[in-house]
Amino acid sequence: MSSSISCAPAPLHWVLSARDERHGQIARLSPQPALMPSVDPQAHASAPARMWVDSTRRFQKVLGFGGAFTEAAASTWLKLSAAQQEHLLREYFDADRGHGYTMCRVHMNSCDFALGNYAHAEREGDFALESFSIERDRRALLPMILAAQRVAGRPIRLLMSPWSPPAWMKTTGQMNHGGRLRPECRAAWAQCFVRFIREYEAAGVPIWGVSVQNEPEANQRWDSCLYTAEEERDFVRDHLGPALHEAGLAHICIVIWDHNRDAMVERASVVYGDAGASRYVWGTGFHWYMENHFDHVQLVHDAWPDKQLLFTEGCQEGGPHWGRWELAERYARSIINDLNRWTVGWIDWNLLLDEQGGPNHVGNFCSAPYLAVPAEDGLHAQSSFAALGHFSRYVQPDAERVLVAATREALECTAFLNPNGNLVVIALNRSDHDMSFSLTMDGATYAAELPAHAIGTYFRGNEP
Repeated sequence: MSSSISCAPAPLHWVLSARDERHGQIARLSPQPALMPSVDPQAHASAPARMWVDSTRRFQKVLGFGGAFTEAAASTWLKLSAAQQEHLLREYFDADRGHGYTMCRVHMNSCDFALGNYAHAEREGDFALESFSIERDRRALLPMILAAQRVAGRPIRLLMSPWSPPAWMKTTGQMNHGGRLRPECRAAWAQCFVRFIREYEAAGVPIWGVSVQNEPEANQRWDSCLYTAEEERDFVRDHLGPALHEAGLAHICIVIWDHNRDAMVERASVVYGDAGASRYVWGTGFHWYMENHFDHVQLVHDAWPDKQLLFTEGCQEGGPHWGRWELAERYARSIINDLNRWTVGWIDWNLLLDEQGGPNHVGNFCSAPYLAVPAEDGLHAQSSFAALGHFSRYVQPDAERVLVAATREALECTAFLNPNGNLVVIALNRSDHDMSFSLTMDGATYAAELPAHAIGTYFRGNEP
């Protein structure tokens, strides 16, 4: 008597976030009934829309997802009860129950989302940096970062970005309203990077990388500093790169540009075109403000495939935008398009803001994935939080992007193979119509659906 063992078809699990109610409820990262493989060999060919995944065709590895520790976020966090503080950090950094963030950003000196202008080396003419101090960061920023590290239980790659050098180092004598780094201050400013890294490291917070300047073409009413492409190139080549190497910090990744996609090709061309500067640079950082220009991300990769691409900031401007679904679609569309063009990490802006979209010392209020009402000890997740979770909860660090394509433009999609072997597909439907489609993953076909104005994450195996 013979026996045989047959493998049961692998179900496809999926989670949904949608604008409109579904079965009387609003879906936010909500598990849906699992999909079973089709037994009809014509199911894929006859479907009204098709999506095809081939995990043998692989591209870049993902470093991770995350958000920014700002003084605004940290000071708002400190106003919450201990239980709510812990809840927020679990939501963002817990790898089992939350977003599992592994890549974040912090500012050196003040930014607009600080409680006011400040610098770590305030004393006029202090070229030796004898006055350098991170004591202000110990009030709120460092406690929040240290608590996040504890919850994460694994390394968080932290990118440090300056919005402005100290006022005395600038041509204008002030941190706001642009201005430029004075030539005679370049060496001292490079040493500020070294000191900040060393001081944070001593406080228990390792720095993974630095960007040269946040938004170097933006003359803002808040903390800002202008660099031409040539000035950034020369600062990296002659000061920042050598200073980090001489201090034994050659492992620190240097990110250029850190501004919008519109001019990233030009900036990369100037900096990477100089071998002396390029040797120090890990990659190009970019933001999403102004026009989308997703094609520019691809152009930078195609021209310099040995350099990395990192999304370093994005948020919904102009207030908190309480309860607005449009935030989710903006996030999901950007993440899908950036990842499909070789981006290795995606960092949101403020982790937390108050009910006004601040605090912000110049009134530049914005939204964040979590908004707090400290007077009520309240925390409120926005749709952008769910959108980020569709990626960060399911695409693990070191996941490889794999080939995926859909026959309908309305199905925007990306796919990844996790280190544990799980295949993950994220799809966005920004149209006004529900979308039925066949999803073929390495030969297995599933009849799938995605409601109008919705995000779906589909995966085989246990949750990553």
